[in-house]
Amino acid sequence: MRIDVLSLFPDMFSGPMHDSIVGKAIENGHLTMPVTNFRDYSTNKHGNVDDYPFGGGAGMLLQPQPIFDAVKATQEQAAAEGLPKGRVILMDPAGVTFNQHVAEEFAHEEHLTFLCGHYEGYDERIRSLVTDEVSLGDFVLTGGELASMVMIDATVRLLPGVLGNEESAPGDSFSSGLLEYPQYTRPADFRGMKVPDVLISGNHGKIDEWRQKEALRRTYTRRPDMIDHSKLTKEQKHLLADVRIEEEERQAAEAESRK
Repeated sequence: MRIDVLSLFPDMFSGPMHDSIVGKAIENGHLTMPVTNFRDYSTNKHGNVDDYPFGGGAGMLLQPQPIFDAVKATQEQAAAEGLPKGRVILMDPAGVTFNQHVAEEFAHEEHLTFLCGHYEGYDERIRSLVTDEVSLGDFVLTGGELASMVMIDATVRLLPGVLGNEESAPGDSFSSGLLEYPQYTRPADFRGMKVPDVLISGNHGKIDEWRQKEALRRTYTRRPDMIDHSKLTKEQKHLLADVRIEEEERQAAEAESRK
């Protein structure tokens, strides 16, 4: 995969995007990630990339020319590598909220371009370049750099061969439609807190059942909105029914103990 990033602050990407999983993906040839300062494409003699909005108003807007020319240049470079223009992703609070499903969509692409804005906003005509407008959430950041890093990280870890263990990504929270079950490592008894017996039983059938049930329990108690009953298997529906009974009994016992 090739990911192009257009930013006025390319140095922000030099650390986070070259360490850990993303860095290994670059090192192992699963990913190339050029970061372009679109100020380099400004035709203004002062290198300006922003200007005041027509009609007045606070702040400055990014001008279309530097971004149009930077996108064209990066797409030509991608084409020279035999890659398509791909999806052009604008960091924008009006966009769809980024989630695991969007990350999975992006991971199927050969080429992505992330546009990181700054200042008050964009000249509206920049949107004509864009295939996707995406938001990290309902809050305001200084620029699109941090949001794009989060999205890139979530996407790259889904590429084949990047995590090493091909079972890791499908088992993540949100990928399965449920939160991930609790996990433990050595020692089996840490300061009186013990690993559930089933996990050290060696009975893989029972372990799988426990993990499914605990994933359902964690989702039911923390994010019930995520549970899509139409997608649950017959076994999962039975396990969820048990979870509900157990949680109701637990809550009743806690209420009684507080009296």
